Amino acid sequence: MTKDKIKEIMDACYQAKRVRDMLPALPGGVTSSHIHYLDTLRKLEKTTDRVKVSDISDELGLPRPSVTKTLKNMEEMGFIEKESTDADGRYVFIKITDKGRALVDKYVDRYFDSLSEDLKDISDEDADKMIEVVRKIYIVMSKRKEK
Repeated sequence: MTKDKIKEIMDACYQAKRVRDMLPALPGGVTSSHIHYLDTLRKLEKTTDRVKVSDISDELGLPRPSVTKTLKNMEEMGFIEKESTDADGRYVFIKITDKGRALVDKYVDRYFDSLSEDLKDISDEDADKMIEVVRKIYIVMSKRKEK
């Protein structure tokens, strides 16, 4: 790939970040991370009875301490509940609350359902290719940052 093409890709990434910034404004204190976690938690709840912090961490590819911190904040806001079942409290299970479910329903399901109509001219194949390329670039850039 030429350096000019790389510049074009980086410009497109900048536009992609700006697109994310155009998502609907969230209520006070709610972040896009909260919505992402809630959507992930809801997805995980469909496949398992009890979701652990490690499940969310693995699904999002984020370190457990970071996930734990965000989940603590989300619990304080009433979006999730934590449940310990072991006597020593070693295993903590995470459950989305009705308040959290309403938030993800509004800012994910309803919003993206309406957005899908406006994006109907983009094929799934084109979208999949874009996702694949962005993920590859992310991996390369992450490795370069570690050096």
